[in-house]
Formats: sequence, C-alpha cells, structure tokens
Amino acid sequence: MDEHAETAEDGVGFDAAINGQTWHIAWHPPPDPPPGTPHGAEAVCFAGDRIVVVSRDGRRWGLPAGRPERNEQWAETMRREVREEACCEVTGCRLLGYSRGVCVRGHQKGLVLVRSMWRAEVQLEPWDPQFEMAHRRLLPAREAFRSVTVPDGLGPFHRRLFTEAGVPPSAVHDR
Repeated sequence: MDEHAETAEDGVGFDAAINGQTWHIAWHPPPDPPPGTPHGAEAVCFAGDRIVVVSRDGRRWGLPAGRPERNEQWAETMRREVREEACCEVTGCRLLGYSRGVCVRGHQKGLVLVRSMWRAEVQLEPWDPQFEMAHRRLLPAREAFRSVTVPDGLGPFHRRLFTEAGVPPSAVHDR
C-alpha cells in the first residue's frame, strides 16, 4: 500500500512502526468497537473552519488524544482529553470509528488496543496548559493534515480519520 496515496479501508490492516514496535492497525466503523482493550480516544477538533493541533515541544504536532481514566466511556475520555490537552470545550461530537492495533513485534507482542476516533466541534478556552501539551495552533484543514506528525505506516489511517471528519479528500492526498 502506498501510504502517501491510500486511505485505510474498513477492517483492512497494515503495519506501522510505533515506539520501536510493529503494530498491525485497522480502521473499524461505528457503532460497535472491535474486540480489544480500550485505549482511549482521539479527536479532529474543529473551531469553526479551523482544526486544533497540539504539541509538547512545538515541533511535533498531533490531535488531542489520550487514555481512559477509571470507568470512563469513549466520549467521556475524548471530552476530557480535548479539555486537558487543547483547552477547549466540546460543544458537539460524532464518533467516526475505531482503530484496532495488534502488536506483532516488540515487548508488547500480542497486545490488542482499541481507540475511539471522533470529530468534535469545540469552543476555544483561554490557553492555560496544565498537562503534557505546551503548544496549541489553529490551522486550515489542508495545513492541519500536513502538519500532524504521523508515525511510519500510519498515513492511510490518518487520511481516513481526516476524511471521515469532513476534511476534503483533496486536502488529505497531497501530503
């Protein structure tokens, strides 16, 4: 699969290098999550016609995302992570799908993790980072997609995520 042109299809997996391990990743449509351990939420956050991206270091940018706390449901995790990482309140959201990753090489071999993927409409709050993110930017959709740091092999997955969130296909195929 040419990761610079392809978009992840439902249930079709591909390998990605993440933190020194190899993961077999697949996109799964809503409403039901695929089998695996719940591993949090990630959101493409729209503040009007712009997308919110966050960074720890001001060089590597990503979408607000994180793991669940205690007995949080998928949407609760997403709302909390968006509030903590992007200083935004979610005013509306739509479940786009799920990622299902199976570690096939590395110290977590055999682990199966599932993450919910969202489109969120947000209201920006004053920037007052209290958690791990130190930077926030608002970018046009085309620029946001190109600015997000994508691990090797995850291009098709991020292309699907942004497309499902309503970013025009032309904006996600010119990376």
